Amino acid sequence: MAKNTTTGLFPYEKDAASEGPVECLGMTFPNDEARRTYFIEELQKKLKDPAFRKIEGFPIGEDEDILALSDPPYYTACPNPFLQDFTRQYSTKYDRKNGSFSCEPFTADVSEGKSDSIYTAHSYHTKVPYKAIMRYILHYTEPDSVVLDGFSGTGMTGVAAQLCGNRDEVESLGYTVKPDGGIFDGKTRISRIGQRPCVLNDLSPAASFIAYNYNVPADVQDFQTAARKLLERFDSAYGWMYRTHHKDGRPGRINYVVWSDVFACNHCQGEIVFWNEAVEDGEVKEEITCPNCEATVSKRSLDRMTMTEFDKAAGKAVQKAKRVPVIINYSIGGEKYEKEPDGKDLALLRKIANEPIPGWFPTKRIDEDIDLWYERDYRTLGIYSIDAFFERRALVMVSFFHHEIATHEGRLRGFLWFWFQSVLMGFSLLNRYRAKGYSQVNQLLSGTLYVGAVHAEVSPWYALEGKIHRLEVFERIRGRASIVSTGSTAGLDVAEDSVDYIFTDPPFGSNIIYSDLSILWESWLNLFTNTSQETVVHRRKKTGAFTLADYTRMLTASFNVMRKALKPGRWITVEFHNSKNSVWNSIQEALLQAGFVVADVRTLDKQMGTFKQVTTAGAVKQDLVISAYKPSEQLEKQFMLKAGSEAGAWQFVDNHLRQLPVFVSRNGKVEVIAERQNYLLFDRMIAFHVQHGATVPLSAAEFYAGLSQRYAKRDEMFFLPNQASSYDQKRLEVREVEQFELFVSDEKSAIQWVRRQLSQRPMSYRDLQPVYMKEAQRVWEKHEKPLELRTILDQNFVEDKNEKWHVPDSKKDTDLEQMRHRSLLKEFQQYVGANGKLKVVRMEALRAGFKDCWQSKDYLTIIKMAERVPEDVIQEDPALLMYYDNASLLAGE
Repeated sequence: MAKNTTTGLFPYEKDAASEGPVECLGMTFPNDEARRTYFIEELQKKLKDPAFRKIEGFPIGEDEDILALSDPPYYTACPNPFLQDFTRQYSTKYDRKNGSFSCEPFTADVSEGKSDSIYTAHSYHTKVPYKAIMRYILHYTEPDSVVLDGFSGTGMTGVAAQLCGNRDEVESLGYTVKPDGGIFDGKTRISRIGQRPCVLNDLSPAASFIAYNYNVPADVQDFQTAARKLLERFDSAYGWMYRTHHKDGRPGRINYVVWSDVFACNHCQGEIVFWNEAVEDGEVKEEITCPNCEATVSKRSLDRMTMTEFDKAAGKAVQKAKRVPVIINYSIGGEKYEKEPDGKDLALLRKIANEPIPGWFPTKRIDEDIDLWYERDYRTLGIYSIDAFFERRALVMVSFFHHEIATHEGRLRGFLWFWFQSVLMGFSLLNRYRAKGYSQVNQLLSGTLYVGAVHAEVSPWYALEGKIHRLEVFERIRGRASIVSTGSTAGLDVAEDSVDYIFTDPPFGSNIIYSDLSILWESWLNLFTNTSQETVVHRRKKTGAFTLADYTRMLTASFNVMRKALKPGRWITVEFHNSKNSVWNSIQEALLQAGFVVADVRTLDKQMGTFKQVTTAGAVKQDLVISAYKPSEQLEKQFMLKAGSEAGAWQFVDNHLRQLPVFVSRNGKVEVIAERQNYLLFDRMIAFHVQHGATVPLSAAEFYAGLSQRYAKRDEMFFLPNQASSYDQKRLEVREVEQFELFVSDEKSAIQWVRRQLSQRPMSYRDLQPVYMKEAQRVWEKHEKPLELRTILDQNFVEDKNEKWHVPDSKKDTDLEQMRHRSLLKEFQQYVGANGKLKVVRMEALRAGFKDCWQSKDYLTIIKMAERVPEDVIQEDPALLMYYDNASLLAGE
């Protein structure tokens, strides 16, 4: 059907607030409730099929909980069985005869803040600002393009795809929207305004539920009315629990109560209330004086005081950490006050302790499977089950809202719980008290389930009233052009060649264990992440990825599905926070194994708000953005006919150069595009051959000589003839070339560094040595055998009669490389013949040996040698990891 590409709305998809006929996935329903009823029944049928429940990553839970949460076809709290229908409805058919797509990778600076009201509507462990994603979507797509995010988290990719149809949002990025819908960046047309249909998937039911609420429109006015009535009903039933009295007897409503842990002095065993003795002006003191014996103690030396309570979830008396209220913050009218709890307040707490819980609440046990908790053993806090994360008053309150929200129907029920869930963890013991904080709502320690010694128990009015108004921003989400699924990306059922662009932010190694951090949310949903498919490195878990190799394997399976769904020639953007070289290599290797070709890698400089190219695996502790493409069908077919030949190699290079940016300037300087330099073109060529199981037909020297003969060279970069003309024209507009930084960290980078020095002018050993020594003082890779400058010069460069070293010409370079290669293979054979583990190796010898074994199809030697060197050697080197993983696959290991 025709799409209104000026506004971005799909006319046949009605807004949530509209009445009358509703069209959905090609079917017409009398109203939205009829639509929902029909698809719920269809989902029920699927849930009865045992094969459906065996889909990878199917969440842990009962059918009734899945159905209660779902709003099909737009969202299912399980693998979405309507994905194929969705892509058939929205995707333009891939034209195999004229299916070529030409687009350079996006290289512009992106700096978007995290304070936007939509972005902050609900917290999550990691999120990419949707405005940053909008820039990528506008670069790679038009309004009839389908976008996919296989690791969608809270669905910011979907928000970005929808708001590409909102003129105000697009113009807030600095772009101009013309009357015909064209979007311009200065004088350059970059896209057209309009929503992009989006497929979102996440393994976590909590995350997919958040994504659903971000991307499927709700009637905001109905929500506001219902939310205020919920607060009124709670006030009528339980408002007494949050009452206190001013010193003049006037009643006030509690905003929050500050609770403090109580410790035992290790000298006199007397009680130490942490807040009273250890906190001063909101800061924790280094030394604590016991109020009983005046001994000086530290927090680390103290033991918690405990008290015995009957735990209904445990069915027995348990020891719990003793906590006492120390401050009550309350309001009377528009004025706020603070006081210490008095006798009436303590009597109220005793009454609340015996108050029945009004509805269902989660009692999931954690003490029987303590491996779930990677941060600490919560039994020392007396926490044996999920409900123990809440004070009694908070548990009564949350249970009330959970029950009342469940009495609503359809979209309103989902949005009401989204509103409540956005502050749910802030009602728990995880909510730290921040004396200098603007608010006490959601004061959680990021990335961990940390229970502090002082926490703030907030009231529902304090946490929720303001959000009723702030969620008006969701009026910007209007059309229904997104579909959300819950499960493993590896099990995603998306039609082949149906997706036009992928933006995704995968889990990064062992930094965050998402299932642990979402456990409170998921417990109240009564649906849990299937951790057997969780793509994280977690050595304590009994299921999921244990090691980096498991992580790579699981990522590869997910990228395989995404690559299959993506149309040939189209792009994937992978954004992630890199904490280790090995994790960066794993993600790059997973992309390569799945059949993508990396064309650009950049780091986001959060301080400067700019991107810098990544040229080695040494970019750690930064946000990385990888641009990769799915090779065209024509390249794949032609390459396989010529695989292992020089013609096949140059065919790949021709195609790859077409995918690379031609000209990038920043601050009046030309940026040398790393991917256009000879050594990275060589690496990409080798990787493409290895991933296709083909022998590599050219040595480095032969390849470099061929580059100079076949392509135009500009500023150490190689171009196709038409690209060179375009580069020359733009090059006239700037004067200076900005070289990227090159650090000496191993033999390979040392050779590149010396080559750069000698390319500028010939140098004697005596002149070069002090400069090299200064640069080489940087830390070499810990398992890398350091190499003397003399050895590097002898094996890679030529010396003239004046004892000055030069970069060799192509013929001499070939001879030197052959000699060097033989020397490296000889050293590799010494490793093969040695006994036991190897602690220090020459990495270039390993690379040469692995390549030689690959060419001769000696996969077992690669595998055996990989097992004899430290694991970090393989995991932190992209070339060795590539040979090892592919050899393991071909050897059946």
